[in-house]
Amino acid sequence: MTLAPYACKPEESRGRLHPEPEGALRSPFQRDRDRIIHSAAFRRMKHKTQVFVYHEGDHYRTRLTHSLEVAQIARTVSRSLHLDEDLAEALALGHDLGHTPFGHAGEDALEAVMAPYGGFDHNDQTLRILTRLEHRYAEFDGLNLTWETLEGTVKHNGPLLGRVSDKPLPTTIAEYNVVNDLELDRYPGAEAQVAALSDDIAYNNHDLDDGLRASLFGVADLVDVPLVGPVLHEVRKTYPGLEESRLIHETIRRVIDRMVGDLVEETRRRLAAAKPANAAAIRALGKPVASFSETMTAHDKALKSFLFERMYRHYKVNRMASKARRIVQDIFGLLLAEPQCLPTEWNGHVGAPHSVATARIVADYIAGMTDRFALDEHARLFDTYGTVT
Repeated sequence: MTLAPYACKPEESRGRLHPEPEGALRSPFQRDRDRIIHSAAFRRMKHKTQVFVYHEGDHYRTRLTHSLEVAQIARTVSRSLHLDEDLAEALALGHDLGHTPFGHAGEDALEAVMAPYGGFDHNDQTLRILTRLEHRYAEFDGLNLTWETLEGTVKHNGPLLGRVSDKPLPTTIAEYNVVNDLELDRYPGAEAQVAALSDDIAYNNHDLDDGLRASLFGVADLVDVPLVGPVLHEVRKTYPGLEESRLIHETIRRVIDRMVGDLVEETRRRLAAAKPANAAAIRALGKPVASFSETMTAHDKALKSFLFERMYRHYKVNRMASKARRIVQDIFGLLLAEPQCLPTEWNGHVGAPHSVATARIVADYIAGMTDRFALDEHARLFDTYGTVT
C-alpha cells in the first residue's frame, strides 16, 4: 500500500537514541512492534486486568487482550487512511505497558503513595519500561525504539506542554526529553492519534461486554444509552428472538463498526480541510486531525458516563478496588521502610529507607507486578504463615 503524504514514513524516521543498523527484512516501525511483543512487560499484561482481578473469571479482558483489540482497530483505521499500519500497531500494543496491577485502582494507590516522591503516571512508567527497565540488549537499556514510537507513546493523550494543567511534567518524560526532544508541545503524528482513539473504542465496548457478562447491568439497561440503544433495537428487529449472548455480541460489533466508520470519515474530512503535506505538517496543526464527529463524541461521552455509574462505581467493583488499593499501599509502605526485603535483583539499586531513590525502585517493582504476583507478594510479606520464597 502506498502511504499518504502525511503518514509517518519509516524511511524518514528520526531514528533511535542509540544508533543501530536497520534490518533488511523489517522496517524500523516493524522492529519496534516486534521488540514490544518480545518484551517481558508485554507478557506480563496477560495477568494484568482492566476492571476485574484475574481470579474473577477467564473471559474478562486483560491489559494484553485489550491491547490486541486496540491494535486490530488501529490497523484497520490506519489502512483506510493510508497511514503506516506498523507504527500504529506498535503504539497500540505498547500503550499500556506501564499500567499497574489491579487496573485503575492499583494506579490510584501507587499515585497516592508516590505523591511525596515525584508522583506516578502510567504513561511515564511506560516510557521508563521502554527506555530503562527492560534489560534485554547488550548495548543499551530499554528497547531503543524509534523517535516516532516514543513520541506517540508519551503523547498518547495529546501534548504535555502548553496546556492548562496544574500537574508538573512526569519525571521520566522530563528527563528523557532533555536528551531526545519529543516535541511535547505538539500533537503526535496521525498514527499515534489513531491509536489513541482506537483505545477509546476498544475500551468502551469491551467494558460494555464485560459488564454484561459480570451482571453489573443488563441488556435492558442499555435501551436508553445513545448509540448503543438504537443499535440494540436494530439487531432485535433484524433477528427476533435472538439468544442474549448473540444479541450482545452482534450489538457490540455493530457499535464498534459505527465508531470506527465515524473516526475514518471525520479524520478524512479534517485531512481534506488541512491538506497536510507531510507528517511534520500534522504535528504543526495545533489541533488533532484524527477525531470523532461531534455526534459520535457525544455518544462516546454518554457511554463513558453510563459505564462510570453502572460499572466502575458498582459496589462489587468498589470492594475489589478497595482491596487492591490496600494491597498496593501495604507492599509499598513495607518495602519503602525496609528495602532490604526487595528481591536481590532489585535491592542492589535502592537508597536509604524512605528516600526518593528507594521509592522509585519500589514503584517500579510494584508497577511491574501482575495481579496474581501482587496478591502472592502481599501474602509473603504479611501472612505470618505464608511462604517467604
